Amino acid sequence: MSTHRALSTRACELFGVKYPIVQTGMGWVSGARLTAATSAAGGLGILASATMTLDELRTAIHEVRQRTDNPFGVNLRSDQPDVNNRIRLIVDEHVRVASFAQAPGERLVKTLKDAGVVVMPTVGARRHAEKVAAWGVDAVIAQGAEGGGHTGTVPTSLLLPLVAEAVDIPVLGAGGFFDGRGLVAALAYGAAGIAMGTRFLLTRESTVPDDVKAVYLTTPITGTVVTTAIDGHPQRVILTDVIERLSGSSRLTALPRAVRNALEFRKLTGTSVGDLAREGLAMRKSQNLTLAQLAMAANAPMLTRAAMVDGRLDAGILPTGQNVGVIDELPTVAELIARIMEQADATLRRLEGNNA
Repeated sequence: MSTHRALSTRACELFGVKYPIVQTGMGWVSGARLTAATSAAGGLGILASATMTLDELRTAIHEVRQRTDNPFGVNLRSDQPDVNNRIRLIVDEHVRVASFAQAPGERLVKTLKDAGVVVMPTVGARRHAEKVAAWGVDAVIAQGAEGGGHTGTVPTSLLLPLVAEAVDIPVLGAGGFFDGRGLVAALAYGAAGIAMGTRFLLTRESTVPDDVKAVYLTTPITGTVVTTAIDGHPQRVILTDVIERLSGSSRLTALPRAVRNALEFRKLTGTSVGDLAREGLAMRKSQNLTLAQLAMAANAPMLTRAAMVDGRLDAGILPTGQNVGVIDELPTVAELIARIMEQADATLRRLEGNNA
């Protein structure tokens, strides 16, 4: 497939991939199969390691390598107690990219860069992009309010040009992207490509249960809500009965549930009680959280797991971007990426023709 020269961007060169399309590291969703499929198709797949034990991450990296020789990434949580072991693992395994959903800290950035790993955090504000760029990160994902999961309030159409103007490293636009027209729009705003979560969740290689995917496919453009009821931070999800119940819960009932979830998440990710306590104290100090908010912080991964892994629509939440309302089918990852690139190419050539 021949593509317009504008579609070969700085991000392609930085990541060592053919197309400027990133599949984000979605907890419980971005496993080896989806990540490998994205990288094999010419994009950059990213493993979500925050919901894996260290051994599970090692196994997932090896599985991706068995499926494709192309570059891929691993998404990390900088506040995990064993983050240094995870960094050592991806360095030893020669993983191309380390992405972060939150600022990784200057020390972690230096450690990764000294080892030759590309560092790419996600930001939701211009000042955050400027801060991490000063630390030496190689690229950033700028996620606008349309994005799924934890998100901010500034729309992608405003955030993306602000971030692209502020830093001289490649910027990937996230929040609301799903097709080739969006890719061209991102390039016009100054980005070097796009990063997508929901669009990749709704592919055949995604391991999300079929009945859960069916709910996503039938959700209208107005069917999402941003709520703080899950873990105390704004998070975009599909509006379901579970969300309505959580929103109506009192603090007396919400806190015990959150504590149970924290302990369950500890078991699933191999975190000791001591590490959990140290992590909580560090989060409380750095983010100025109350003890109740600390307990609530475990709600999101466990409630997401209930739906994305167990298929429990009666108990789980459905993180999503607003673009869920315009997605109505499940292509393969290869079909999706090829379609996006073909449409982007056609859009650029059409615009050139109009200006001739």
